Amino acid sequence: MRKQYYTVNDITKITGITRRTLHYYDEIGLLKATNQSPNGYRLYNMNDFEKLQIILFLKETDLPLKDISRILQLSKQEQNKILKNHYEILSRKKQSLENMMSNLERYLSGENMFDLDTFEGTKAFSLKEQYKLEAKIAYGETEKYKEYEKMLNQLTIEEKERLFTTFNENMKELFKLFAEHMKESPDSDMVQSIVKQWEDTFQGLFVCDDEILRCVANTYKFDNRFKNYINQYGDGDLSDFIYKAIIYYCDSLYK
Repeated sequence: MRKQYYTVNDITKITGITRRTLHYYDEIGLLKATNQSPNGYRLYNMNDFEKLQIILFLKETDLPLKDISRILQLSKQEQNKILKNHYEILSRKKQSLENMMSNLERYLSGENMFDLDTFEGTKAFSLKEQYKLEAKIAYGETEKYKEYEKMLNQLTIEEKERLFTTFNENMKELFKLFAEHMKESPDSDMVQSIVKQWEDTFQGLFVCDDEILRCVANTYKFDNRFKNYINQYGDGDLSDFIYKAIIYYCDSLYK
Protein backbone atom coordinates (compact mmCIF):
# COMPACT_ATOMS: atom_id res chain seq x y z
CA MET A 1 0.00 0.00 0.00
CA ARG A 2 1.29 3.49 -0.92
CA LYS A 3 2.59 5.64 1.93
CA GLN A 4 0.19 8.41 2.89
CA TYR A 5 2.91 10.66 4.29
CA TYR A 6 6.53 11.44 3.59
CA THR A 7 9.04 12.16 6.31
CA VAL A 8 11.74 14.83 6.04
CA ASN A 9 14.19 12.07 5.25
CA ASP A 10 11.93 10.81 2.45
CA ILE A 11 11.64 14.28 0.94
CA THR A 12 15.40 14.87 0.94
CA LYS A 13 15.99 11.52 -0.77
CA ILE A 14 13.37 12.19 -3.45
CA THR A 15 14.13 15.83 -4.24
CA GLY A 16 17.82 16.18 -3.39
CA ILE A 17 17.28 19.28 -1.23
CA THR A 18 18.73 19.39 2.28
CA ARG A 19 16.94 18.99 5.60
CA ARG A 20 18.08 22.52 6.43
CA THR A 21 16.29 23.88 3.34
CA LEU A 22 13.09 22.04 4.22
CA HIS A 23 13.22 23.29 7.80
CA TYR A 24 13.82 26.84 6.54
CA TYR A 25 10.75 26.66 4.28
CA ASP A 26 8.78 25.63 7.35
CA GLU A 27 10.19 28.49 9.45
CA ILE A 28 9.21 31.17 6.93
CA GLY A 29 5.76 29.65 6.37
CA LEU A 30 6.43 28.73 2.75
CA LEU A 31 5.83 25.00 3.22
CA LYS A 32 4.50 23.54 6.45
CA ALA A 33 3.93 19.83 6.94
CA THR A 34 0.28 18.86 7.16
CA ASN A 35 0.81 16.33 9.93
CA GLN A 36 3.20 15.31 12.68
CA SER A 37 4.19 11.88 13.92
CA PRO A 38 3.54 10.96 17.59
CA ASN A 39 7.13 11.86 18.39
CA GLY A 40 6.82 15.28 16.74
CA TYR A 41 8.43 14.68 13.32
CA ARG A 42 7.04 16.49 10.29
CA LEU A 43 4.91 14.44 7.92
CA TYR A 44 4.13 15.66 4.39
CA ASN A 45 1.17 14.44 2.36
CA MET A 46 0.93 14.38 -1.46
CA ASN A 47 -0.44 17.93 -1.62
CA ASP A 48 2.52 19.15 0.43
CA PHE A 49 4.89 17.30 -1.88
CA GLU A 50 3.26 18.77 -4.99
CA LYS A 51 3.50 22.24 -3.46
CA LEU A 52 7.19 21.67 -2.76
CA GLN A 53 7.82 20.70 -6.37
CA ILE A 54 6.08 23.90 -7.53
CA ILE A 55 8.26 25.90 -5.11
CA LEU A 56 11.44 24.26 -6.43
CA PHE A 57 10.35 24.83 -10.01
CA LEU A 58 9.59 28.52 -9.49
CA LYS A 59 12.82 28.96 -7.54
CA GLU A 60 14.74 27.63 -10.56
CA THR A 61 13.12 30.35 -12.68
CA ASP A 62 14.92 32.91 -10.52
CA LEU A 63 11.93 33.99 -8.45
CA PRO A 64 12.63 35.05 -4.84
CA LEU A 65 11.04 32.94 -2.11
CA LYS A 66 8.91 35.84 -0.91
CA ASP A 67 7.40 36.18 -4.41
CA ILE A 68 6.82 32.43 -4.59
CA SER A 69 5.01 32.54 -1.26
CA ARG A 70 2.74 35.30 -2.56
CA ILE A 71 2.10 33.52 -5.87
CA LEU A 72 1.05 30.29 -4.17
CA GLN A 73 -1.73 32.15 -2.37
CA LEU A 74 -3.26 33.39 -5.64
CA SER A 75 -5.72 31.81 -8.05
CA LYS A 76 -4.39 29.95 -11.08
CA GLN A 77 -5.41 32.84 -13.35
CA GLU A 78 -3.60 35.37 -11.16
CA GLN A 79 -0.55 33.13 -10.97
CA ASN A 80 -0.39 32.85 -14.76
CA LYS A 81 -0.57 36.62 -15.15
CA ILE A 82 2.43 37.11 -12.84
CA LEU A 83 4.38 34.24 -14.40
CA LYS A 84 3.81 35.56 -17.92
CA ASN A 85 5.33 38.86 -16.82
CA HIS A 86 8.21 36.95 -15.23
CA TYR A 87 8.67 35.07 -18.50
CA GLU A 88 9.15 38.39 -20.31
CA ILE A 89 11.76 39.42 -17.74
CA LEU A 90 13.61 36.13 -18.23
CA SER A 91 13.45 36.59 -22.01
CA ARG A 92 15.15 39.97 -21.71
CA LYS A 93 17.76 38.48 -19.38
CA LYS A 94 18.32 35.65 -21.86
CA GLN A 95 18.86 38.14 -24.68
CA SER A 96 21.22 40.14 -22.48
CA LEU A 97 23.17 37.01 -21.55
CA GLU A 98 23.41 35.90 -25.18
CA ASN A 99 24.63 39.37 -26.12
CA MET A 100 27.17 39.27 -23.29
CA MET A 101 28.46 35.86 -24.40
CA SER A 102 28.63 36.97 -28.03
CA ASN A 103 30.63 40.07 -27.08
CA LEU A 104 33.00 38.01 -24.96
CA GLU A 105 33.46 35.51 -27.78
CA ARG A 106 34.20 38.31 -30.26
CA TYR A 107 36.60 39.96 -27.81
CA LEU A 108 38.46 36.67 -27.24
CA SER A 109 38.71 36.20 -31.00
CA GLY A 110 40.60 39.50 -31.26
CA GLU A 111 37.94 42.15 -31.90
CA ASN A 112 38.43 45.49 -30.22
CA MET A 113 36.12 46.44 -27.37
CA PHE A 114 35.16 49.62 -29.25
CA ASP A 115 33.38 47.55 -31.92
CA LEU A 116 31.27 45.60 -29.45
CA ASP A 117 27.76 46.52 -28.26
CA THR A 118 28.81 45.72 -24.70
CA PHE A 119 26.39 48.02 -22.90
CA GLU A 120 23.32 47.49 -25.06
CA GLY A 121 20.23 47.17 -22.88
CA THR A 122 22.03 48.44 -19.77
CA LYS A 123 21.98 51.76 -17.96
CA ALA A 124 25.50 52.54 -19.19
CA PHE A 125 25.97 54.27 -22.53
CA SER A 126 27.64 52.36 -25.37
CA LEU A 127 31.39 52.87 -25.72
CA LYS A 128 30.87 54.87 -28.91
CA GLU A 129 28.41 57.12 -27.10
CA GLN A 130 30.85 57.46 -24.20
CA TYR A 131 33.58 58.57 -26.60
CA LYS A 132 31.25 61.17 -28.10
CA LEU A 133 30.37 62.52 -24.66
CA GLU A 134 34.01 62.47 -23.62
CA ALA A 135 34.88 64.53 -26.72
CA LYS A 136 32.12 67.01 -25.89
CA ILE A 137 33.44 67.47 -22.37
CA ALA A 138 37.04 67.76 -23.56
CA TYR A 139 36.49 70.01 -26.60
CA GLY A 140 32.98 71.37 -26.20
CA GLU A 141 34.16 74.93 -25.53
CA THR A 142 36.24 75.18 -28.71
CA GLU A 143 34.89 76.95 -31.79
CA LYS A 144 35.62 73.94 -34.00
CA TYR A 145 33.55 71.64 -31.82
CA LYS A 146 30.69 74.12 -31.72
CA GLU A 147 30.73 74.25 -35.54
CA TYR A 148 30.75 70.46 -35.64
CA GLU A 149 27.83 70.22 -33.19
CA LYS A 150 25.87 72.83 -35.14
CA MET A 151 26.32 70.77 -38.31
CA LEU A 152 25.12 67.60 -36.56
CA ASN A 153 22.03 69.34 -35.18
CA GLN A 154 20.92 70.06 -38.73
CA LEU A 155 20.90 66.36 -39.63
CA THR A 156 18.22 63.76 -39.04
CA ILE A 157 18.95 60.66 -36.93
CA GLU A 158 19.21 58.58 -40.11
CA GLU A 159 21.60 61.07 -41.72
CA LYS A 160 23.80 61.07 -38.62
CA GLU A 161 23.85 57.28 -38.58
CA ARG A 162 24.90 57.16 -42.24
CA LEU A 163 27.52 59.85 -41.67
CA PHE A 164 29.18 58.08 -38.73
CA THR A 165 28.91 54.65 -40.36
CA THR A 166 30.64 55.94 -43.49
CA PHE A 167 33.25 57.76 -41.41
CA ASN A 168 34.05 54.66 -39.32
CA GLU A 169 34.28 52.41 -42.37
CA ASN A 170 36.56 54.90 -44.13
CA MET A 171 38.80 55.08 -41.07
CA LYS A 172 39.08 51.30 -40.89
CA GLU A 173 40.15 51.16 -44.54
CA LEU A 174 42.69 53.94 -43.99
CA PHE A 175 44.17 52.17 -40.95
CA LYS A 176 44.54 49.05 -43.09
CA LEU A 177 46.16 51.15 -45.83
CA PHE A 178 48.60 52.65 -43.35
CA ALA A 179 49.42 49.12 -42.16
CA GLU A 180 50.28 48.03 -45.72
CA HIS A 181 52.97 50.73 -45.87
CA MET A 182 54.49 50.43 -42.39
CA LYS A 183 57.80 49.32 -43.86
CA GLU A 184 58.13 52.71 -45.53
CA SER A 185 59.17 55.89 -43.76
CA PRO A 186 56.31 57.93 -42.24
CA ASP A 187 57.47 60.89 -44.36
CA SER A 188 57.41 58.96 -47.66
CA ASP A 189 55.22 60.32 -50.46
CA MET A 190 52.92 57.27 -50.32
CA VAL A 191 52.37 57.47 -46.56
CA GLN A 192 51.85 61.22 -46.71
CA SER A 193 49.25 60.76 -49.44
CA ILE A 194 47.38 58.41 -47.06
CA VAL A 195 47.56 61.07 -44.35
CA LYS A 196 45.97 63.49 -46.82
CA GLN A 197 43.12 61.00 -47.41
CA TRP A 198 42.83 60.64 -43.63
CA GLU A 199 42.57 64.43 -43.22
CA ASP A 200 39.96 64.65 -46.00
CA THR A 201 37.86 62.08 -44.15
CA PHE A 202 37.83 64.31 -41.08
CA GLN A 203 37.03 67.33 -43.22
CA GLY A 204 33.76 65.58 -44.03
CA LEU A 205 32.76 66.12 -40.40
CA PHE A 206 34.32 69.48 -39.61
CA VAL A 207 37.00 71.86 -40.84
CA CYS A 208 40.34 70.63 -39.51
CA ASP A 209 43.39 72.71 -38.69
CA ASP A 210 46.87 71.96 -37.40
CA GLU A 211 45.77 71.93 -33.75
CA ILE A 212 42.99 69.41 -34.33
CA LEU A 213 45.13 67.07 -36.44
CA ARG A 214 47.91 67.08 -33.85
CA CYS A 215 45.35 66.49 -31.10
CA VAL A 216 43.98 63.44 -32.92
CA ALA A 217 47.53 62.19 -33.54
CA ASN A 218 48.31 62.48 -29.82
CA THR A 219 45.14 60.56 -29.03
CA TYR A 220 46.23 57.75 -31.34
CA LYS A 221 49.62 57.53 -29.64
CA PHE A 222 48.86 58.16 -25.97
CA ASP A 223 45.27 56.97 -25.39
CA ASN A 224 45.52 53.20 -24.94
CA ARG A 225 41.93 52.69 -26.01
CA PHE A 226 42.57 54.16 -29.47
CA LYS A 227 46.07 52.72 -29.58
CA ASN A 228 44.75 49.19 -29.05
CA TYR A 229 41.94 49.75 -31.53
CA ILE A 230 44.27 50.96 -34.29
CA ASN A 231 46.97 48.36 -33.68
CA GLN A 232 44.56 45.53 -34.47
CA TYR A 233 44.80 46.53 -38.14
CA GLY A 234 48.54 46.00 -38.45
CA ASP A 235 51.62 44.27 -37.10
CA GLY A 236 53.62 46.24 -34.57
CA ASP A 237 52.88 49.73 -33.28
CA LEU A 238 50.68 51.00 -36.10
CA SER A 239 49.33 53.84 -33.95
CA ASP A 240 52.84 55.21 -33.41
CA PHE A 241 53.58 54.96 -37.14
CA ILE A 242 50.41 56.92 -37.98
CA TYR A 243 51.23 59.43 -35.25
CA LYS A 244 54.65 60.13 -36.79
CA ALA A 245 53.15 60.40 -40.26
CA ILE A 246 50.52 62.92 -39.11
CA ILE A 247 53.04 65.03 -37.19
CA TYR A 248 55.32 65.17 -40.24
CA TYR A 249 52.31 66.12 -42.36
CA CYS A 250 51.42 68.95 -39.97
CA ASP A 251 55.03 70.17 -39.79
CA SER A 252 55.18 70.26 -43.59
CA LEU A 253 51.85 71.86 -44.41
CA TYR A 254 50.94 73.89 -41.32
CA LYS A 255 54.13 75.83 -40.64
